[in-house]
Amino acid sequence: MTLTLADYGIGNLRSLEKALVHIGATVHRTSDPDAVARAEKLVVPGVGAFGACADALRAHGFEAPICEAVDRGVPLLGVCVGMQLLFDGSDEMGDHAGLGLLPGRVVRFAPAEIVEDNPEGEREANGTGALVARRLKIPHVGWTPLFAERDSPILDGVGAGAHVYFVHSYHAAPAEPRDVIASADYGGRFPAIVGRNRVFGVQFHPEKSQGTGLRILRNFAHLSV
Repeated sequence: MTLTLADYGIGNLRSLEKALVHIGATVHRTSDPDAVARAEKLVVPGVGAFGACADALRAHGFEAPICEAVDRGVPLLGVCVGMQLLFDGSDEMGDHAGLGLLPGRVVRFAPAEIVEDNPEGEREANGTGALVARRLKIPHVGWTPLFAERDSPILDGVGAGAHVYFVHSYHAAPAEPRDVIASADYGGRFPAIVGRNRVFGVQFHPEKSQGTGLRILRNFAHLSV
């Protein structure tokens, strides 16, 4: 199995490439738009701000080749901001257009409170018991469980409540609920895995998510073409 890894100068490319090689994939890392258009399976990474990633993607001439590949049925996996780029646009530091492969926008986590374990010292001081409400910290960083929303081959072999590793301040708000394959909770549910037809995206970092992340990458790599 050969996966084309789109290199547009932004993304955790080396770690993601090593993870893909670890699952047995042959990885073609490329900055050539023609190679992206010819891909059999395509992985689009991304880290940082949505606008910077979108600008770099277009500056490298990748927008049209990615859309052409999807139009001919090529399986695509967007990772982190690469997932966010699949949507119509983002509100991060302005109004930025995405690829429009999935309807919806990318929005910042809303102010909220989360319930956490109360450290022993605070429990003794305030008498509130074992739990305490805290203001949501942004960005969301750390291990968080997945909740399957529907069946998908991308989740084959992934157990209920499997944890994956997130680092993000913004999340997708799909226009079509059916596009959400799995969610996570951080002050409320948000999409963790999205997909429609052969287009998939993961908000977390599978290359940092140990066995669960590798399983999801393997599931994508083994999708039929």
